[in-house]
Amino acid sequence: MPFAPVLHSEWLKIRTLRSLYGSLAALLAVAAGFAALAGTSDTQSPDFDPLLTVFLGIGPAQIAAIAFGALAVSSEFQGGGLRQALTAVPQRGRWFAAKAVAVAFPALAVGLLTGVVSLLLGRAALGEAADGISGPAQVRAVVACGIYLTLMALLALGLAALLRSGIATLSILIPFILVVGFVIGDAAGGATDYLPDRAGQIALRSASDSSLGPWAGLTVTALWAAAALAAGAWSVRRRDA
Repeated sequence: MPFAPVLHSEWLKIRTLRSLYGSLAALLAVAAGFAALAGTSDTQSPDFDPLLTVFLGIGPAQIAAIAFGALAVSSEFQGGGLRQALTAVPQRGRWFAAKAVAVAFPALAVGLLTGVVSLLLGRAALGEAADGISGPAQVRAVVACGIYLTLMALLALGLAALLRSGIATLSILIPFILVVGFVIGDAAGGATDYLPDRAGQIALRSASDSSLGPWAGLTVTALWAAAALAAGAWSVRRRDA
């Protein structure tokens, strides 16, 4: 079967699952809420980073992106959905690729919108304190926001396909994203810079002491997502539906 009809079918599935709409709406709402509170930050602190402050909500908002990716594929493992999908599309790799693309497009669209909204609200809340953010840095951060949230959704999708459970995926990824980097902290030296969340969010800073640059950090996150997708594709191809 050609790829386009398979992609259209997977897109229709995503459109009919209300929980996925809720995840994307929560992503935007959480990021916007934190951006609106940017004015409460201590702008006199020597560690103050106006760009990071504007995009501070991306940290908690990424949980919604993870939920979106995990739920999009884990729903197939309920009620024989995967069996029906593979009956219609016997080429399992093609089906999984269509699922990933169908998740990536709305995640990227909402991620970019989230970046724009965060920037506008955050700058308004910070007032003159935001004047130090350069134009190129703003563009970079908005674009990176969309890419980063998309990669986190794909990372969750791949892991959910491997584990065949949305709950298991969220139980692993959310503590990993929110806790591991802080627990390891400085004890691991620069190793934490290569965690998917730490690496990807470097692009949301005005400056960083990380050994990775903004785009190199996103590349590291992309490698994590690619590894998860490869594992998920292997699971879909090799295991019984």
